[in-house]
Amino acid sequence: MGMQKFRAPALPVPPYEYDQMYLTQLIRILSNYFSQLDSPTPVVFDAISLKNLPTEADLANLREGTVYRDTTADNVLKVKV
Repeated sequence: MGMQKFRAPALPVPPYEYDQMYLTQLIRILSNYFSQLDSPTPVVFDAISLKNLPTEADLANLREGTVYRDTTADNVLKVKV
């Protein structure tokens, strides 16, 4: 199981003097990157193994939206809200 991770974009090399085209390009790159961070992260599953999922014992450290196994409820899958 794997979750897609966003990588920081390569930023263009800044010019020595003010360049509107450079700033436009930089703002577009950063806006796209922040939009990806703000959106619900798409999940890509290669293979699911319930044994590898976190459990309710990890609940305090999980991000909202993470699927975990509740071993106190016969391994029911739950989502942290």
